Parts: sequence; structure tokens; C-alpha cells
Amino acid sequence: MTGSKVILLAKYDHASQYEANPTGGALYGGRDKNYADAVTLVISKDPPKPAASFGGFKVVQSDIHQVVYGADSEGLCMAVITGHKYPSRVAIQMLVEQHQQFKEKFGIQIQSATKDSLTSKAKTLFSALCKRYDDPTKVDKASALLEKVDGVKSQMQSNIATMLANQEKAEGIAEVSEQLNEQAQVFKKKSTDLKKQMRCKDMKMTIIIVFVVIGILLVIFVPLIMHAKAALGK
Repeated sequence: MTGSKVILLAKYDHASQYEANPTGGALYGGRDKNYADAVTLVISKDPPKPAASFGGFKVVQSDIHQVVYGADSEGLCMAVITGHKYPSRVAIQMLVEQHQQFKEKFGIQIQSATKDSLTSKAKTLFSALCKRYDDPTKVDKASALLEKVDGVKSQMQSNIATMLANQEKAEGIAEVSEQLNEQAQVFKKKSTDLKKQMRCKDMKMTIIIVFVVIGILLVIFVPLIMHAKAALGK
């Protein structure tokens, strides 16, 4: 990086394909821009402040990506494109390590290198770093801890949801039990009332039968008694 002019010495696409923003985000400038052009454009517009060793880090975000980059006092800039959820501190950690390894391997060649001249030579170095930092939880304790916290949180939410579901079921069973109890009480009352009604009907029927029997007996015996009395009178 010389002044505001950016010369891309080496690049590596870990995703092996350009993840275009469907809406043509400002970071990439549309579907016709690849990731290398996007990084070059971002650094040209907002160059990092060179540090004595390596620093001056900046993070520029688009709709779905972020570019993290920094530079040293000699103008050597390192950049990486990640998703929004990838921790920027881990990306910076990767850039620091990448800068150190890149300078150790290509220190002499950097000054005279031209555009893309170190891409194939640096591929192994970049590939190894990208694979190592692909999962931030494996290189960053904070990310690993956050992942465990998220796991515990998810489990707690699941347990609470199960508990609430069980409580709803218990409340439903209690409600059904109460309804059945009320129905049993109503049935018992109706049964008692029915028994009383049946007893009253039975008593009325018995009284009616008794009166009918007495009436029949009177119809039979009264004429006989009267006839007997008349015979005795003669």
C-alpha cells in the first residue's frame, strides 16, 4: 500500500466462491465485483493508520459481510472478509499471525513484488490460517465460552418450555378432574331426586292399588252381607 494506491500482492478465497449480496451491497459494489476488488476498494477509500509493528485496525461492514484490516509502518496491509457473526477480535488475531508469517516467508520479495505475484506462493500459508481460524471457538477462549453459554441458555430455555408445557398439562388435567367432579355431584343429586320421585310414584301406586282392592272387596261383600241380612229377616 503506497499512499492511497493499493497493490494486491496475494489473495486467497477460502470459501472458493464469491458470496454476492443479493441486493448489491455497498461493500462489493454489485455482482460484477469479486472479493479482491472489494477489499482493494475498501482499503483505498478508508486506509488504515500504519502502526510501528502491525495495527491501525478497521472494520467496514456491508449488509452481510465485514472487512477487517490493518497495516504496518512499511505499508504492508492485511485484510480478511468474514460474516457479521464472526468476532472481529478473532479476525484481528488472525491478521496479526498472518502478517508475521507472511513477512517471515516473503520479507525480501515484498518490496519488488507486483500485482498477484505472490498469490500462488502464499496459498499454502493462507489456506492453513483460514482452516485454523474457520471455527473461532477453537482459537479464541471467549468465543468458546460464549458458545458454551449459548448452549446452556438454549438448554435452560428448552427446560423452561418443557416445564411450562407440563404445567399446562397438569392444569388441564386438574380442570378436567374438577369438571368430572362437578358432573359427578350433579349426577348424584339427580340420582337422589330420581329415587325420591320413584318412591313417591311407588307410594301413590300402592295407595291406589289398596283403594282399588278395598273398592272391589266392598263391591263383592256388601251385596252378600245385605242378602244375608234379608234372608235372616224372613
